[in-house]
Amino acid sequence: MEGIPHPLPRTVEEVFSDFKGRRAGLIKALTTDVDKFYQQCDPDKENLCLYGFPNETWEVNLPVEEVPPELPEPALGINFARDGMQEKDWLSLVAVHSDSWLLAVAFYFGARFGFGKNERKRLFQMINDLPTIFEIVTGSAKQSKDQPAAHNNGNKSKSSGKMSRQSENQAKGVKMSAPPKEEDDSGEEEEDDDEQGATCGACGDNYGNDEFWICCDMCERWFHGKCVKITPAKAEHIKQYKCPSCSNKRARSLLYKGHGIEREFELGGHFCEYDKWREGVNKRDKKEVKGIRFGDA
Repeated sequence: MEGIPHPLPRTVEEVFSDFKGRRAGLIKALTTDVDKFYQQCDPDKENLCLYGFPNETWEVNLPVEEVPPELPEPALGINFARDGMQEKDWLSLVAVHSDSWLLAVAFYFGARFGFGKNERKRLFQMINDLPTIFEIVTGSAKQSKDQPAAHNNGNKSKSSGKMSRQSENQAKGVKMSAPPKEEDDSGEEEEDDDEQGATCGACGDNYGNDEFWICCDMCERWFHGKCVKITPAKAEHIKQYKCPSCSNKRARSLLYKGHGIEREFELGGHFCEYDKWREGVNKRDKKEVKGIRFGDA
């Protein structure tokens, strides 16, 4: 990196000035000096980083050897991805990492020199008033000029926000009442037929207007509240309801955590632990033994 030492910024204004200088240098590398920057990022070279400096210059170089480094380091190995994607996508990727690095450096100074809550907030607000490098490289920064027009529709946004919140509350209410019902006059008769045809997943009885129903979020079957021992008051505190059948299926699954995923293993029609499943794989044809993937518990 550059051999010219730069004084460390100690105030909010100094840190912001440092941020703007480094940002200007990185923008040059990714816009006006892009051809030179592209050539310097040779994939055949070792891991390279893009550095921006307070004097609005930039440099592509190897990472510093000092561990830990004096300042946070930018993204490592940007040259390796150069020929594996389109140039504009690669430049956008470098821009995103450059934005992240600039924030890391700015708040490193803030932490080092003991910025308080108000100082950190003021620094972020000053930074946030500038378009990001990514926005400049991709051209999306121009869209910010259209924001005043959006303010003119403030009343519409507020009213639509209220409507969306009301819709959300209504959607929650449907889960704890009866099978879904539309207020459209055109489809009223059709919905009435659907409700009359709904049956409880536990007792099999038909839907009744005077009874409390709840829907399982897993199998999407409807149940009488009394059949699954759920009252309207209790249902209000349930974020995701699982009927007894779905709860039992989940409970009998033996989960094996490894490599960032969870699995249950089935051997001969029975669920078993991983070690027993692994032993079965060694003894039997792998087609008879299967691992079933699950999402996060």
